[in-house]
Amino acid sequence: MAFDYDLIVIGGGSGGLACAQRAAEHGARALVIESHRLGGTCVNVGCVPKKVMWNAAEIGHAIHDAPDYGFDLAPGRLDWGLLKRKRDEYVQRLNAIYERNLGNRKVDLLRGHARLIGPQTVQLGEQRLRAQRVVLAVGGQPMRPQLPGATLGMISDEFFELPARPNGVAIVGSGYIAAEFAGIFSALGSHTTVIMRHERMLRHFEPMLGHGLMKIMRDEGLELFTEASPTALARNAAGLLELTVADGRVLGPFDALIWAVGRAPATLNLGLDVVGAAVDGWGHVLTDDYQETNLPWLFAIGDCTQRVQLTPVAIAAGRRLADRLWGGQQGRRLDYDNIATVVFSHPPIATVGLTEEQARSRFEQVKCYSSGFLPMYYSLTARKPRAEMKLVTAGASERIVGIHIIGDGADEMMQGFAVAVRMGATKQDLDDTVAIHPTASEELVTMR
Repeated sequence: MAFDYDLIVIGGGSGGLACAQRAAEHGARALVIESHRLGGTCVNVGCVPKKVMWNAAEIGHAIHDAPDYGFDLAPGRLDWGLLKRKRDEYVQRLNAIYERNLGNRKVDLLRGHARLIGPQTVQLGEQRLRAQRVVLAVGGQPMRPQLPGATLGMISDEFFELPARPNGVAIVGSGYIAAEFAGIFSALGSHTTVIMRHERMLRHFEPMLGHGLMKIMRDEGLELFTEASPTALARNAAGLLELTVADGRVLGPFDALIWAVGRAPATLNLGLDVVGAAVDGWGHVLTDDYQETNLPWLFAIGDCTQRVQLTPVAIAAGRRLADRLWGGQQGRRLDYDNIATVVFSHPPIATVGLTEEQARSRFEQVKCYSSGFLPMYYSLTARKPRAEMKLVTAGASERIVGIHIIGDGADEMMQGFAVAVRMGATKQDLDDTVAIHPTASEELVTMR
């Protein structure tokens, strides 16, 4: 049976592009089909533009702190329009680079919405294309709650379309997107309110991190409402937004509200039911440890699967899949244990491995080490956000099975410590490492 391609990847985000390009390097005839801008969520409405805004917020904090270091700075005004324009231009340059990279690696690109119509067969407009293997890399999309007036609020994608900074903004949610947006808005001058259904931010992280972040948020003037389940959103007579929650409270008014209540896989109208691909109740494509679905020709990577939803995870899974299928590397797959992640809150949060609760459920012998301190930078400033760190160890050897940090520099220091965790480092290994002084990271090798 003739095939048009060895590989068709549906989805031109980070994972899909990585998979197609690696396959092409191994000699496969590869095609990427994308209906929107190349780079997916990460490049267009996620990691990249978010980090630009986070950088701007860091500058906002530095300007606020500068007088405490002796700088006589006149109050400045943020030109949101200029920031947005430069950010958007940067993203557009990345879109073009991704397209050039595909051409350089001899990977074909077609635009449009693709769907599966049969075994090894994809429909794209009037075209029917066949491939030996198909990889789904369609990513996910932010959810909007089903309640009256919900469309008056924005989803996270629409944050990047804001033409001006709102004076007052509400973030509904308690996950990493809520934490990041709240810190950005507050640092850039918006009165910021965070509304969450439960008692703390980042409930699925080590509890120390959520509690520590909430204290810092409150100290910096953010309003936090806990155990507040939204029931309706409406505009008042002045045109401002007010949110009603389950216990009858009416919160607001706000100039803008952003829903940060989770993400769903973008698998609707993909033809999964037509070909009989297995999915879970949310629509995630079910895969095994090798990214294989229940169909021998169909694979899936990234946020459309039930796996960890991080850009580097999708990239790593896509490359390893291509290495195995076309590079002759039998058994090559992504190990989903000990994947480090960062929440770009203010200050940032970094974590790898198990929480204390998870470790105690797996191991009989668990010992934890903690440290809390004021980073040296804040010794001179009015702001006093404390850093907190925790090591989780298991067994008689005290192997490090979890590291959790909130504080300035956490995002950069975690990459190296994640390598140590993956290599099986013990508490003694950290103790035997000479500290770099004065740094925050030295706390991780001096804990008692």
